[in-house]
Amino acid sequence: MGTYSRVRPRSRGLSIGRIIVALLVAGFALISYFGSSAYNPVTDEEQHVAITKEQEIALGLQSAPELTQQFGGLHPDQEAQAYLDQVCQDIVSSSQASETEYPFECNLLDDPQTINAFALPGGPVFITSALFNQLETEGQLAGVMAHEIGHVVARHSAQQIARQQLAQGLSGAAVIATYDPNDPRTQQTAQVALLISQVVNMRFGREDELQSDSLGVRFMADAGYDPRAMLRVMEILAQASEGNRPPEFFSTHPNPENRIANIEQAIAEEFPNGVPEGLEP
Repeated sequence: MGTYSRVRPRSRGLSIGRIIVALLVAGFALISYFGSSAYNPVTDEEQHVAITKEQEIALGLQSAPELTQQFGGLHPDQEAQAYLDQVCQDIVSSSQASETEYPFECNLLDDPQTINAFALPGGPVFITSALFNQLETEGQLAGVMAHEIGHVVARHSAQQIARQQLAQGLSGAAVIATYDPNDPRTQQTAQVALLISQVVNMRFGREDELQSDSLGVRFMADAGYDPRAMLRVMEILAQASEGNRPPEFFSTHPNPENRIANIEQAIAEEFPNGVPEGLEP
């Protein structure tokens, strides 16, 4: 008498259960994202944000020491720091940035290698000495700092957090719905979902950078700086990329050549009759 093994059909109940859970997770992520919105008078748009302005400020203050340490600490040159403070103060006090609740603070980092500038949520703004020393005029420094201040005013960090939460929720739902521990092929679904999340966030990040360029042009002009100085900043960064090691700036900002046209358009919109004489270059 022979023996045989009985193959049990795969239970459909588990699959349906996973789908239901996945739908609930996806629905919660979508409701949380689209249900959290706030009007930004500076950008004149409704934004999906995940945290309040008070939480942005707290998050920025908590993150500032770690970022400062990561890039060599604060620069010991007090004269250079005072110069940076004055430029930032001119930008903030003369623009719509002064109408926000953010306690802006610009910091010069003692990093002679990394060409970059940063903005944390809630007000802390940073520039490395490597980028600071590349700049030729006060207007160019104003352009860099106005761009970073634009990130804060536009609440890009709060938007990015909301997008990440949405992407994580949707990718998590996809994993729950399709993952089968008995089928290693479904592990690829998780990897693809995470990749999609990263691509979505990168696209939004580039849009944020271009918006900050436009805000930077406006803030510079309000403070009496010639916004065309930002075009020279892009040229300086492009020249720096010709070496063996491209600037770290490129990992967090779009390529300068791709931003020049956007900056020129923003300048044309700000000054339809041409940039007036007498602005600080």
